[in-house]
Amino acid sequence: RSRRTAPRRRRTRSHCRSGEMFPRRLQASVRKFGTTSSSPLSWQPTGKPQQTLASGVEKSGVGLHSGASTTVRLLPAMAGEGRYFSPGPGRPRIPATVDHVVESPLCTTLRRGAARVLTVEHLLSALEASGVDNARLEIDGGDEVPILDGSAREWVEAIEEAGLCAAKDHNGNEIAKLATLIHEPMYVWRDDSFVAAFPQRKTKITSLLLAADGSLVSPWMT
Repeated sequence: RSRRTAPRRRRTRSHCRSGEMFPRRLQASVRKFGTTSSSPLSWQPTGKPQQTLASGVEKSGVGLHSGASTTVRLLPAMAGEGRYFSPGPGRPRIPATVDHVVESPLCTTLRRGAARVLTVEHLLSALEASGVDNARLEIDGGDEVPILDGSAREWVEAIEEAGLCAAKDHNGNEIAKLATLIHEPMYVWRDDSFVAAFPQRKTKITSLLLAADGSLVSPWMT
């Protein structure tokens, strides 16, 4: 009787043999900083008013995951309303906040009740980077934001076309814009991926990309 043996697995050299390596490194960094406040973060006034779009603008395209052709209209909103999606008549508005994020593969999805909007990350990144604090985002033709060129570039260009202005509330008053102030290190991780935020006087983003086998794809970049 012949014996069947399982094929030997080829071992690959990895820079990160365990997902726990990232938390350990981060925890060491956290200990270096220590705690400077009873709360890890706070909101501080910037001395500037909240902004919204000076006019409306729209973009059309195809959803990456659904394949549906959709149109998104970016419209002005009042101060204090924030950024929110309006999926259609009779459906509740969906605030673009972390409280409405739901688990979804390969994209960020917002949900409120039965209403949802998929693949919102590039549009919301463009709004945040462009300084748009308040915006009404209408979507027609489906529930997925079009992927466009696969980046936030076309959204940024659309926002520049619309222009910005100070947002006002229902009484015609401006509201101060707030910014997050981090007092102590914060981090989250899943498997071998992590995001960490540390107190800094200026915003600085550093990234590192590794392949599935642990080989270096892109070195630390700032």
